[in-house]
Amino acid sequence: MSSDGPRNVGTVLPTFIDTTKPSIARVYDAFLNGKDNYEVDREMMRKINLAAPEAAHIAFDSRDFLIRVTRFIAQQTGVRQFLDLGSGLPTAENTHQVAQRVNPDTTVVYIDKDPVVIAHGRALLEENDRTHFTAQDIFEPEQVLADEVVRKNLDFSQPIALFQMATFHHYGGERTPRDIMRTYIDALAPGSIVGLSHFLDPEDDRYAPLAKKIERILLSDMSTGRFRTRAEIADMLPGLDLIEPGLVLAADWWPDGPRLKPLADSQHCVAGAVARKP
Repeated sequence: MSSDGPRNVGTVLPTFIDTTKPSIARVYDAFLNGKDNYEVDREMMRKINLAAPEAAHIAFDSRDFLIRVTRFIAQQTGVRQFLDLGSGLPTAENTHQVAQRVNPDTTVVYIDKDPVVIAHGRALLEENDRTHFTAQDIFEPEQVLADEVVRKNLDFSQPIALFQMATFHHYGGERTPRDIMRTYIDALAPGSIVGLSHFLDPEDDRYAPLAKKIERILLSDMSTGRFRTRAEIADMLPGLDLIEPGLVLAADWWPDGPRLKPLADSQHCVAGAVARKP
């Protein structure tokens, strides 16, 4: 990893890592075959897999969606700034790696407050002088937008790509997702791009029972993991113009090649969209 350039140190949050309870970031890492997880996280993964053996597809579809969206933005929109909310633990093909492979001058700022991400992820994510990390609550947009690392490294007078990838299904506060997103969107310049993915309630007889089963397990064991309807997810993109093909299954958003086999049932339980601020 490069040590070029000064390291920005954002808000310092506690980094105590509780290994007695599963962590959202670490369970996700376990599903992606990562190494930054503990037995309690792998046990949670196994419990989900017992109820829904194809559940790993949700994690992989969410990650693959992020990669494809990042590549699209880097190649086709001219946007050279990314604000990645809820970065999670670094894996192969992080936002900055995909974007900077296309345009090395791209700047990426990651935001997360999970203690394990702060403790282990910061150094891996800040691997060059155009990638930065700061610890904030992504559901407190006023704090994020005022953060010194965010303000120093992103020019809000120019378009920014803002990501809320696989984040809001872990939000349970009183403030509505629409209100949170509107605050972020209002701060963006015209031409900015917003990418969002979310657990999907398909609202049908075939796939909805699976979504509800996974949701019950997550809410019971981790008090998080809500599946929302298409209408509820679309409501998180106020004032934006959806880019084709709109809000669709994550696997259906410009896949890398032709589909040679049917989607697994769980792949019908995660959706994504990309939208532009006019």
